[in-house]
Amino acid sequence: MKQTPKCIMLIDDNADDNFYHERVIRKSHTTDNIIVMHTAIDALEYLKSEKNNDTHPDLIFLDINMPGMNGWEFLVEYNKLEKRFQSRAIVVMLTTSDNPDDKKKAKSSDVASEFRTKPLTPVMLEEVVSKYFNSGTSSHSKATI
Repeated sequence: MKQTPKCIMLIDDNADDNFYHERVIRKSHTTDNIIVMHTAIDALEYLKSEKNNDTHPDLIFLDINMPGMNGWEFLVEYNKLEKRFQSRAIVVMLTTSDNPDDKKKAKSSDVASEFRTKPLTPVMLEEVVSKYFNSGTSSHSKATI
């Protein structure tokens, strides 16, 4: 079991949210390697790239509502990636949505491990890291969403 994520990816079209979430992660000293993607399409291209194998994320925070490709569409395409590209990343839906249908959809997803409401807080980050990286449970186990 990994003790901390070596790399965290933020996928969100909102630059302010990315700035804030990156700051929360940096201040927590959870990881030094943070990848910020402003579109789901760019994130998929990054994840598919052979040259990025050394900085593949262990943890992905994914927004739902984005132009071009939303978070749900990203999950479908991410699930199609070859296993070597998927690594063992934990995907956490991080959104402003409080729609029960979104929460239900995330719970039924084979890819999303959790559904959380923005903003990412230090406590929330610690909960996610503790659950998937510092505990004795499998990093692939689905949490109660």
